[in-house]
Amino acid sequence: MIALEAVSAYLPPTEVALADVQGWLGITDAELKIYRRFYGYDKMRWAPGVAVDELLLAAARGLSGLAGHRDRIRYVIQARTVQTVAPYAVNVPHDVGRRLGLAHAATFTVTDHACASGLLALDVAGALLAADGDPEARALILTGEKAFTPTIAFSPARTVMGEGTAACLVRLGGDRDRLLAYATATYGEYHNTMSLDAALTARFQQAYPALLAEVIREATDRAGLRLADLAMIVPHNSNRVSWVHTCRLLGFPLGQVFLDNIPVTGHCFCADPFVNYVCVTERGLLRRGEAYLLVSVGLGATFSAMVFRH
Repeated sequence: MIALEAVSAYLPPTEVALADVQGWLGITDAELKIYRRFYGYDKMRWAPGVAVDELLLAAARGLSGLAGHRDRIRYVIQARTVQTVAPYAVNVPHDVGRRLGLAHAATFTVTDHACASGLLALDVAGALLAADGDPEARALILTGEKAFTPTIAFSPARTVMGEGTAACLVRLGGDRDRLLAYATATYGEYHNTMSLDAALTARFQQAYPALLAEVIREATDRAGLRLADLAMIVPHNSNRVSWVHTCRLLGFPLGQVFLDNIPVTGHCFCADPFVNYVCVTERGLLRRGEAYLLVSVGLGATFSAMVFRH
């Protein structure tokens, strides 16, 4: 059983209004109104001129206890949405690990689940730590990317991307934030939603709430819980409308889904659930012993959910 020993988030200080980059993103006036009024997007946190490795370092350096566990960290895993995040020959996770004093750790990336790869990285880290044989071993997970082109920054799945990052220190056992269950499903028929095929995108958007509700139910069932036992859903920052429909299908209160960051950070690639977790815990919205769910969806299409005990 793995646990989140520490989670840290970094939000760049620069706020960019969606209206100010409307032309760069290719959004019409009508689309802008829809994205703001119905989907909930208004501003994003971007870091112009700052490379992705600096953003990841900012998140990692905010982890409490990182220095004390440096020698115990066996794995550094960068979970990312986009396969290419830096110019050729720039190895982002290795460079970040080296600058953190973790050159001794096995370092690699996972991208297979797109924006759900952050949860995949937790699962992979758990398997590696369980096989390692050392109960004191740790894994460091890095999430967050740059919205460096209009195609990446603006998704046909009704999403606008931000550049917030997050880092997680993961261990086996622990006395809080223990993983109870993980559920994931990939629907390959939607693998080409970025092709701007209007019919395919429409089918994906129509199926999305039901598929998301299904993976949430499955994770909750695997944890031996009911939906009513969840104190909160800590989600990726998909648009607000999709959560309205999903909660209606689940019979789950929309007020217990943390959506506060959608209008101020945008959808921060794989980092969303962890950025939102930091906000939730800093505000005292979770009490010790309560169950909560991290959830994310990656284009491709992968739906993933994890249940934890705080």
